[in-house]
Amino acid sequence: MDTKKDNNDALSLNKRNKRKKILKNVILYAILIAGSIFVIYPFFFMIINSFKTGPEIMHQPLKLPDSINFNGYKGVFKSLNIPKLFLNTIFISGTVTVLNVLFSSMVAYGIVKGDLPHKKILQDIILGSMMIPGVLLLIPTYMMMYNWKWINTYRVLILPAAVSAYNIFLMIQFISQIDDAYLEAARIDGASELQVFFKVLLPMAKPALATIAILTFMGSWNDFFGPLLYLRGDSKMTLQLALFKFSNAIPGKYLEQLWAATTLVSLPVVIVYFFLQKYFVEAFTGVGLK
Repeated sequence: MDTKKDNNDALSLNKRNKRKKILKNVILYAILIAGSIFVIYPFFFMIINSFKTGPEIMHQPLKLPDSINFNGYKGVFKSLNIPKLFLNTIFISGTVTVLNVLFSSMVAYGIVKGDLPHKKILQDIILGSMMIPGVLLLIPTYMMMYNWKWINTYRVLILPAAVSAYNIFLMIQFISQIDDAYLEAARIDGASELQVFFKVLLPMAKPALATIAILTFMGSWNDFFGPLLYLRGDSKMTLQLALFKFSNAIPGKYLEQLWAATTLVSLPVVIVYFFLQKYFVEAFTGVGLK
């Protein structure tokens, strides 16, 4: 009898534990779904308004469109040189991203794995530079760019952004987790230091590199103040600057063009993050290292 009672108690306990687990999962998924809706809704709101007419947006902004209207996109391509704006922005953002990934990983590799004197001081200087508000350097930086005759050129937006203290710090944290044995094995096999860096370390640091690429690309793509400050004329204008000028000039009855332009500007960043999000998560959880 006691054995039967014990079995019944065990079954009852298992059922209660299963119910608790199911309840926790339901609550967890409910929170995740609510959070997803909260994050996705602004994009959904932006996209549905891009397919409405101007008066429909002003009077019924939250309602689904009565009919799919492409006049907003047609108007944007007529009013703005979208291909040229995309090429300008992609060139600047892509170049900044490639240079930042390369230089940040090189500096971090030298500090963590290199035989450099005063490594701690170098790392402290990099961290200290992150404490300086960028607005304090705005005027001297502009004067320096002006004296170098870099105003209204691509390099004024690319070269100063090619190195980031935050990205270097992120790479330092990731590279410090990589076992030196992998690098030493490559050196014993006759690999040069560049081969060790490019063929051994960088493949192992893919999650951190992808994270830097996402953050840098998003920051450069969404940069408005830099182009506003340094660029002159329409030939080198970026999407963000063009969208700002376009939004001030568009009449209310053509409001759908503004929403269409905003959608076109936002989608590339969403697409980049969608394809690289796995590495983004791995970089902060450390699961990228085997």
